Amino acid sequence: MENAGRELGTRLSELVRSVRLIRRHRADVRPAVPIGLAGLLMQIERLPADCHARELAARSGLDPSTVSRSIASLVSHGLVERRADPADKRASLLTVTPAGRAALTDTYDWYGRILDTALADWTPTEVAAFAAALGRFTRDVETALGHHNNLEAAR
Repeated sequence: MENAGRELGTRLSELVRSVRLIRRHRADVRPAVPIGLAGLLMQIERLPADCHARELAARSGLDPSTVSRSIASLVSHGLVERRADPADKRASLLTVTPAGRAALTDTYDWYGRILDTALADWTPTEVAAFAAALGRFTRDVETALGHHNNLEAAR
């Protein structure tokens, strides 16, 4: 398994590099969402309406201070609205704004076109198998690292 682990580590490093290249290219051609913040904006959209920053930090696996700075940037760009939680005045509730939803639609469409181009020579079965394997891999890594438990604790 050691050699398999080494090979997988190499492939993961290449995947991370590819993701960085895609993100950098997106920032150049579609700057509506600041570089590095599209993923966090997507996470906010997927969470229940009016989510808290602490839940976002737990779900994203990011440090709360990183999430706080990122939220401030999303707010300053008009993509996210932050308002006081009536149940806890120290906490903020986060909501994606209409401008944020429009930026997300554009983002999803743009990524879809890039992936369609990249996977043009793949069969639908290969794409489905890759998506399933990637989903399983991320869940298993989170479980192995105890991230799932951290999500439950944040609730």
